[in-house]
Amino acid sequence: MTWTGRLIGTLVWVLCGLSSTQADVILSADETAQTLRHGPWPPEVTLDPSNRVSGDANAIALGEVLFSDPILSRDRAMSCASCHDPERDFSDGLARAEGRKRLDRNTQALWNLAGQRWYGWSGDSDSLWAQNLTPLLNPAELGHDPQSMQSALFASVHRPAYEAIYGEMDAESALETTVNISKILAAYIETLRSGKTSFDHFRDALANGDMQLATQYPEPAQRGLQIFIGRGNCTFCHSGPKFTNGEFHDAAVPYFLEQGGVDPGRAEGIDRLLESPFTLDGDFADDASKAGAWAVRNVRFQHGNFGIFRVPTLRRAAHTAPFMHDGSLPDLAAVIQHYNHIDMERLHSDGEAILRPLELSDQDAEDLEAFLETLADD
Repeated sequence: MTWTGRLIGTLVWVLCGLSSTQADVILSADETAQTLRHGPWPPEVTLDPSNRVSGDANAIALGEVLFSDPILSRDRAMSCASCHDPERDFSDGLARAEGRKRLDRNTQALWNLAGQRWYGWSGDSDSLWAQNLTPLLNPAELGHDPQSMQSALFASVHRPAYEAIYGEMDAESALETTVNISKILAAYIETLRSGKTSFDHFRDALANGDMQLATQYPEPAQRGLQIFIGRGNCTFCHSGPKFTNGEFHDAAVPYFLEQGGVDPGRAEGIDRLLESPFTLDGDFADDASKAGAWAVRNVRFQHGNFGIFRVPTLRRAAHTAPFMHDGSLPDLAAVIQHYNHIDMERLHSDGEAILRPLELSDQDAEDLEAFLETLADD
């Protein structure tokens, strides 16, 4: 080999080495401690004591089949998967859900729903199985009533599988059958757990003191994480391994409806919750000890509940745009700019004083988006 060949080879080697250089871990000790609070992931599987088929393999298998079967629609025109499309991360990509008509709220994805305290944008259910009853019985969605639901299942190919789980359908009321179907669906939806992301591998590397592995996490994402847990104060709402506190907050998003009127949010959810027979404190819950019923027993309406909505998880959020309860923000960049230039006049005067314009630079915004994307790259 000539000296020019050797020189070129050396330059290629150097350049390759430079291109594979990993970033340093730039987090402080306090930032590292805060990062560790967002894991480990995935959490241990816990069953729902209010649903006796939670974790039951036969119920999970039947629930998966029913999820995509238009039998759950009164006119056989749609299924659960019509709005919660597995190919779209169990969402629909629309600003607002399209049932038999355009609905008022955005379709939420179904990832990581097991073990929540409240369900739906307004928290009108306190269990996953109770939440499933809303689309089943809503005339604007799947549109069944208990009698039509039982009749449809009775005449279907699914009857033997159902009766293998719950026994003869003739021995139960139409409402019992409908609630049981919602519990079978819940058994399946509970299994929709997102996997480890590059953030989780970074977080675990920090926990294990493996700094060599931790340096594989990109520096822009680390800078975005610093904003997230620091001056952005994002963890006030998006806390813990699920990146949500599961509660209700004012995000300064308008709650006026297109057809007039307003979306009351949590205020309406509390009314529906307290009127519902399908709570953890009700007769349809399978847990005789009523574990978890303390929440519905103690919830009370407050004026500040009006127009606030449940905080969604940020896991896999990069795949489930558009965002907010009304689907008004088309992508992550728009969400960041919403908080970057938040309209303080849209916040409740009696609400929480937790939001301020972030005043991020363009680079800051890009870094924050880079971090959020690492919560969805499993």
